[in-house]
Amino acid sequence: MSARASILPVFVPHFGCPHACVFCNQRRISGADKPATAEDVRNIITHAAAFLPRGGKRQLAFYGGSFTAIPEAEQEALLLAAREAKMHGEIDSIRISTRPDAIDGAVLERLRRFCVETVELGAQSMDDEVLLLSGRGHTSSDVERASRLIKEAGFRLILQMMTGLPGDTPEKDLETARRIIALRPDGVRIYPTVIVRDTALFDLWKKGAYREHTVEDAVEICARIVPLFEEADIPVIRLGLNPTEALSGGAAAGGAYHPALGELVKSRILLHKAEVLLEGIEPGNRVILAVARGKRSQMVGQHRENIRRLTEKYALASLEIREDAQETAEIVLVSIEK
Repeated sequence: MSARASILPVFVPHFGCPHACVFCNQRRISGADKPATAEDVRNIITHAAAFLPRGGKRQLAFYGGSFTAIPEAEQEALLLAAREAKMHGEIDSIRISTRPDAIDGAVLERLRRFCVETVELGAQSMDDEVLLLSGRGHTSSDVERASRLIKEAGFRLILQMMTGLPGDTPEKDLETARRIIALRPDGVRIYPTVIVRDTALFDLWKKGAYREHTVEDAVEICARIVPLFEEADIPVIRLGLNPTEALSGGAAAGGAYHPALGELVKSRILLHKAEVLLEGIEPGNRVILAVARGKRSQMVGQHRENIRRLTEKYALASLEIREDAQETAEIVLVSIEK
């Protein structure tokens, strides 16, 4: 999906979900009170046609529930409305989100019949203990099996993973990333755990039975995970929950909720790369680093956090960040002076 493509979201919160995941309250996360109908699909497409620029790609995406676990008749009514819009040129593609254990040959044949192009799976973790403690109701082998079937059937595959779930550790998160990479998805979404009100996780947290996965925790582990996907040439198409009025207004009671989480992670990645360049430097030096065009603010960090950390860690007399007009490298060491 190109960066210029427009996503037309259709929310089916909890529709088709056979389990109550401890972290999930889709109505609070999405802001939708009830599952969409076929009429809602048509209205969303009509509304988008009046506001979106002509010529851009448009993808209709079903979010929030386990789409392929919805009763078949209701599932087909939604898909029929989407397929008709695609046949009339009102949208360009259709994407659905579902569970790994709600995929089989018959399901994929139905999706193909209704012109679905992309299937997104909520893997969340590849550690079976974490999946059990999170109430997911499926195993890591279900993720592997479903991913294989989806790719063999010719669909684009998007996988979701979470960090900081109950029973999780940074090492488990890294292993989940490695196992997802081995499945060769076309893209991945990373959702650090947010403690949403009216969930089992909120209750566990209030009782002290779950240790909060803070924004700092999420930034640090994601700064280690994202480069793994980049090295494998797998796009990270979302990092962190999409900010909503409900979440920002108090539905997110704790955990890794930040409206600019992706920028914080990019900044931390650059910090780690700068640390590699400065390793072994003598105290008291004046240092100039250059970064690729457009990345200076990320390198400086929010509230100049990266400048402060590097200056203190390496006892620098000063640290200057410049932009490299040539963009030959993401970050380079320009000079060191006493």
